[in-house]
Amino acid sequence: MARRKFRHTQRFDSPTEQTFQEYLLNQPAQLTTRTELLRLIRGGEDTYLELKVKLSNSERIAQGIVALANTDGGTIIFGVNDQLRIEGVSNPEWVQQELARICREEIVPAITPLIDTIAFDSGKRIVALHLEGKRRPYRTRDGRFYLRIGAEKREVSRDELSDWLDELRPLGFENIPLQTVVEEDFDDALLWSFASGFDDNAPNINLYQTSDFLRKDLLLAVGNADEFFPTVAAVLLFGKNERVAELLPRSNVTVARFSGENGNAQLIEAIEVKGNLHTQYESILAFIKRYADLSKDRPKRKLELVTNAVVQPRAVYHYYSVAEAVINALIHRDLALREIRTRINIYDNSVEFINPRRTSGFSPPASRAIRYGITQRLNPQIAAIFTRREYGTIAPHGGLPMILRQSKGFSGRKPEIYIANDEFKLKIFAA
Repeated sequence: MARRKFRHTQRFDSPTEQTFQEYLLNQPAQLTTRTELLRLIRGGEDTYLELKVKLSNSERIAQGIVALANTDGGTIIFGVNDQLRIEGVSNPEWVQQELARICREEIVPAITPLIDTIAFDSGKRIVALHLEGKRRPYRTRDGRFYLRIGAEKREVSRDELSDWLDELRPLGFENIPLQTVVEEDFDDALLWSFASGFDDNAPNINLYQTSDFLRKDLLLAVGNADEFFPTVAAVLLFGKNERVAELLPRSNVTVARFSGENGNAQLIEAIEVKGNLHTQYESILAFIKRYADLSKDRPKRKLELVTNAVVQPRAVYHYYSVAEAVINALIHRDLALREIRTRINIYDNSVEFINPRRTSGFSPPASRAIRYGITQRLNPQIAAIFTRREYGTIAPHGGLPMILRQSKGFSGRKPEIYIANDEFKLKIFAA
C-alpha cells in the first residue's frame, strides 16, 4: 500500500481513530486490509483520498489519477458512495484491468499503481488504487495537467502552468506541452525538409498538416482533433526563430569574447543567440570563428623570434571538439532551470561552455561516468532529432569522450570539467 501523508490535521478526537496521515506513517508497508479500508473510508475524502461508487468514465478517472499523482500520490477507492457506505463493485476483476490500462495508456508518463481488491463478509468487494507521484508532472493523454486540492481536482490553468513547472523542475521538461502554441509558430521549411530527408518519395508527405505530423509521426505534440499542444522539444527544434525567443526565452544562449584568459578580463563583444536549435548552432559557430580558427588538423609549429608581440595571434581549436561541445551545450542543457542560462565564453587561449545542470544527484559519481560516455540524457528526443543528418546539421559524433580525447591530442592540454552550483562547465584549450 502506498504510504502517503493524506491528512495534515487531526480529524478525530478518539486516540483509536487516527487520521489517515498518522495511521499510514505508523504502519509497515503491506497490502490493504478490511480494517485499513474502513478507517480510510470513515475519514472521508481529502487531498489524498478519493471515493468512487463505480468506474464508469475512464476519462474522468484518468484526470483524477493525474490529480492525485501530481499532488504527491494518494488512494482511490471504488465501491463507496457519497454517504461513506460500502456498496461494492460487481466486477472487481474488470475494474482492476481497466485501472491498469488507464494508468498505462491514458497517463503520461505511465504510472505503475498498486491495486487491491478487498472482500467483506457480506460478499461485497471494493477496489483500492494506490498511487505514488515519483515522476511528476503527470498529464492526461490530451495534454492536460490536474492537481487535487482538498476533495476536489482542478485543471492547472495556462497562466499557472509555467510557474508550477518551474517550481517542480521536472526531469523530462522537453516533453511538457505548451498550450499557447499554434501551427503558424513552426518553420515548415525546416520541418518538412527533415521529414523528406527520410523518404522524399512518400506520396502523402505534402498532404500532412503540421499538427498531425508533430502529433502522430514525431510524437512531439499532444491533443485531439480539435486541440494542438506541441511540446517544448517541438518548439526548440522546429519553431520559427522569433517565436522560440518569445515562447522559451530560457533557451537563449549568451556568447562572449574576452580579451584575456578568464571572465575577469575586458569584454570585447557579447551577443544573445536566439531562435530554434538549428539557427543557434550555426550562429554560435559563426561567432566563434570570428575570434578563433577551427581546424581539423593540428597546426605545425613555426620558428618565431622571441619578442613582445603587440597583437595576440588567433587561437586554433580542434573543429570537431568545438562543434561537439556546442551541440552538447544545446541539446543536454537542463531546461527546467530557468534562472541559469547557457553561456559560451571565448578567451585568448580557451573556450568555456557553461550549461545549466542540476548538481543534486549528478555529482560526483555521474561527473566521472560522463567522461566515459555514460550519462543520463535530459532531452533524449531533442538529442535524437538534432544529431540526425536529416535535420540539416553536420554533427560530429562521440560526445564528451571524443571532446576530451581529440582536444587533448590537438592542443596538448586536457580539457577541464567543473560541476557545481547547478552548472556544468567545460573548458577547451587552444593549440
